[in-house]
Amino acid sequence: MVFDKKLLEIIACPNCKGKLDYQLELSELWCRGERLGFPVKDGIPVLLEPKARTLELEEVE
Repeated sequence: MVFDKKLLEIIACPNCKGKLDYQLELSELWCRGERLGFPVKDGIPVLLEPKARTLELEEVE
């Protein structure tokens, strides 16, 4: 299943309410402000901080 990019217009980071960027090759939504990568499973964003990974500094630059 493919992630619907139209969702990016209405969803936000659950922590800071900032913009999320979709990373197709990793199937993740990135919040650069919080340095979190939220997984997208079967086309559904999992916007739970315990399920997110911390992004490396090189990834957010």
